[in-house]
Amino acid sequence: MQISYVRVGVVLLFLVVGLWLMNEVMRPPVEPARLPYNVFVREVKEHQVRKVVIGNTIIHVESRGGEEFEVLAVQDSHLINDLLSNGVEVTAEIPKERNILMEIFISWFPFVILIGVWIWFMRKQSAAMGNGAGGMGKSKHKLMSDTGPLVTFNDVAGCDEAKHDVSEIVDFLKDPTRFSKLGGKIPRGVLLVGPPGTGKTLLAKAVAGEAGVSFFNISGSDFVEMFVGVGASRVRDMFEEARKSSPCIIFIDEIDAIGKSRTNSFVGNDERDQTLNALLVEMDGFEATQGTIIIAATNRPEILDKALLRPGRFDRQVTVGLPDIHGREQILKVHTKDVPLSKDVKLRDIARGTPGFSGAELANLVNEASILASKCDRDNIQMKHFEKAKDKILMGAERKSFAMNEDEKRLTAYHEIGHLLVGYYSPEHDPVYKVSIIPRGQALGITMFLPERDSVSMSKTKLESQIASLYGGRIAEELVAGPDGITTGASNDIERATTIATKMVTEWGMSPNLKPIKYVEEDGGYVGVGHSHLKVGLDEINNKIEQEIETLIDRNYKRATKIIKDHWDEMEELVTLIMKYETIDIKQIEKVLGKK
Repeated sequence: MQISYVRVGVVLLFLVVGLWLMNEVMRPPVEPARLPYNVFVREVKEHQVRKVVIGNTIIHVESRGGEEFEVLAVQDSHLINDLLSNGVEVTAEIPKERNILMEIFISWFPFVILIGVWIWFMRKQSAAMGNGAGGMGKSKHKLMSDTGPLVTFNDVAGCDEAKHDVSEIVDFLKDPTRFSKLGGKIPRGVLLVGPPGTGKTLLAKAVAGEAGVSFFNISGSDFVEMFVGVGASRVRDMFEEARKSSPCIIFIDEIDAIGKSRTNSFVGNDERDQTLNALLVEMDGFEATQGTIIIAATNRPEILDKALLRPGRFDRQVTVGLPDIHGREQILKVHTKDVPLSKDVKLRDIARGTPGFSGAELANLVNEASILASKCDRDNIQMKHFEKAKDKILMGAERKSFAMNEDEKRLTAYHEIGHLLVGYYSPEHDPVYKVSIIPRGQALGITMFLPERDSVSMSKTKLESQIASLYGGRIAEELVAGPDGITTGASNDIERATTIATKMVTEWGMSPNLKPIKYVEEDGGYVGVGHSHLKVGLDEINNKIEQEIETLIDRNYKRATKIIKDHWDEMEELVTLIMKYETIDIKQIEKVLGKK
């Protein structure tokens, strides 16, 4: 059960204020001093008393000196005569009428407050179970009405194929008879699949914007709660609301939060399973001809339940992948249309230098460049601001306050130039982008390589070149400082190189001495050749795999060593250059090494 801490705080505040007021009301007044009766009679006879007020049980006395005190009243028939004969002013106190209702209210006030708080918590708990009107059993969807910002396909760039796939949904919502007259049925559910930040949510909003229909937006995690049955109640409530607003689009973001494949294990999540079952039933319980279409998004389609993906539910998958160079240029145009740019800004060059960037990362790039330009008090964004923003995103923020001594700085320079030289002279390796010995993030220095073009696969030659360049820094340190002078700076390089070599042998079938079989499970453990009756040979296969990995790494380690030794003069020249400027780019590098 989720409880609003603001509400709890307000209730506690009222409780504290109420208790304080009750204490103030019930606090007895400050009573004057009380004297024995015999002392009071003696002072009356000594003419020390000026005035008395006789009550039922208390006599209030005021002395001639202005002091006040009280005396407990007793049955004394001579008291009045003594008071009058000694010139004392005598008055009687009129008894006050008791307000029984007020006394009852004051005495029961704390219990009323506690009972009220208890009733409030019980109602919240009842709402959490789906029984309370307007409670937690209600859907948490957000309705994007026509009054909100309209999103169209013009606001979505970099995914032309995906836009084409969903455009027929727009046509159906605008003119359903176009499909129904030939017996065609529009898909009930469309699953958008792709890496984070590629624009899946924006594309779903654009479909609703183009069709001019209502758009219900909810996250998969909004269905799941502690109490079993809450998620299922929210699913039913969401579909009920959607039917009232038909035609409409229901968009479920991160559907893998509730759509994970159900297992036969006794240990499970009853709440998530019931929520998924409710979603499956609801998707079977309506027709697309009613104008209600489900669009969901995920970056992990492999873990979704098969019942969710069967025809009749989410029976169409649309891949929203990372944009290519043309797509990145179009995305940059969308995000810079309201941004003042300098004449030297070329979006095509920025797109070429940002391979693998998603739409969200490109938007962040434009934002970072805008912030940098604002810090420089510029009226527009220049190309250098985009370059600095790209360096910050790719390599991390500079830590200029982190001071290295001269020896550490020089050894870091040799390490980074070692990466540079091996990568520069290795076949099919990505070209170098920039080398820096300014500490960034957790690294003391960094060498960035950027591909010339977008690629979806890598050759064996390119992978081996990457392994060699990763060991270039370690080799350069060893040649300069000796075997005892190497540092821990190559730990990440060794890890990455080992990972590439392991995958080449066990997953990608690139070992000449092993058959092209997948030798690893999903968790990374070796599984032999995949036959249970060959368990006797499992250790032998593991030894062969390890031997092949070692051979692959050793071959490229020696190749990297030879490259660095053959180009040692260029190494020294580049080290001197980077020690002077701390950061060098491809233009400065090509002046020393020539164009590749």
